[in-house]
Amino acid sequence: VTGAGGMGMAIARRLGPGRRVLLADYAETVLERAVQQLQAEGYDVHGRQTDVSDAAAVRSLADAAAELGTFRILVHTAGVSPVQAPPERVIAVDVVGTALVLDEFLRLAGPGSVAVCVASMAGAMATLPPEAEHLLATTPTAKLAGLPLLDPARLDRGAAYSIAKRANHLRVQWASLQWGRKGGRVVSVSPGIISTPMGQEELSGPSGPMMRAMIAASGTGRVGTPDDIAAAVEFLVSPAASFITGTDLLVDGGAIAGVRFARARDEHR
Repeated sequence: VTGAGGMGMAIARRLGPGRRVLLADYAETVLERAVQQLQAEGYDVHGRQTDVSDAAAVRSLADAAAELGTFRILVHTAGVSPVQAPPERVIAVDVVGTALVLDEFLRLAGPGSVAVCVASMAGAMATLPPEAEHLLATTPTAKLAGLPLLDPARLDRGAAYSIAKRANHLRVQWASLQWGRKGGRVVSVSPGIISTPMGQEELSGPSGPMMRAMIAASGTGRVGTPDDIAAAVEFLVSPAASFITGTDLLVDGGAIAGVRFARARDEHR
C-alpha cells in the first residue's frame, strides 16, 4: 500500500489480516507512526519510506515487496492535491509516480495479482481530445513529464490535478494489457470528497465552497469515509471481480451525477 494517510490506513486494515503488508509513504514520521499503530493492532506490517516520483525509490520498493514474499496486491493511494502542491509536483507525483509504480510492480505480477490505483472524481471532469488521451496512456514513463499538455507552466493547480487523475484512468487501461499477459489485473478507483486529512485540507481551501455544493447536490448528500473506499478496493481485489480490469470505479456518493444533472433536476421540480 503506497500512502499511509486515511485511505491507505483503512485499506491496510481491511486487507491486512492474514497477509504481510508493505506500507510506503513519502513522510517518514507519518510512515513510522502508521507502522507502529498497525503493528500494535496485530498486523504483520513493514514500512518503506518512498518518493513515488523517484524511479530508483519505486524500484527499491518493488524489490522490498519481492523480498517479503509472493506479491499479490498493490494499492497505490499516494498522491498530492491542489492545496498541497504546485502543478509541477502534482504532475511528478500523481502522473509520473503512478506510471512508475505500475511499471515496477509489473515485473512482480503473476496469475491472480491485482493493482488498484486510487485516482479521483476530478478525472471524470477533465475533457481532453482523443490524441491527448492516447499520449497520456501510452507515452513511455520516462517521457511523460515532457508532454506539452503536462507542462506546469501552462496549468493552474486545479487543471493539473484534473488532468493528472484523468491520466491515471488512461494509464490503468493501458497497463491492464501488460498485466493481463502475466495473469494480473489493473483497475482504478475514483473517490469523491472523502473525510481524510487531505480531503479536509481541500474543504478548508479555495475549492471548499464548490466541494460543499457538490456534496449537497449529490445523491447521498454526505462526505465519504476512508472505509467507503476500502470496501470498494476489497471487492476489486477479490475473486468476485476477476473479470474487471482496465477500468475505473467512481466512488463519489453521486457527486458527479449531481454536477451533471443538477440543472435538469431543478428544471423538473
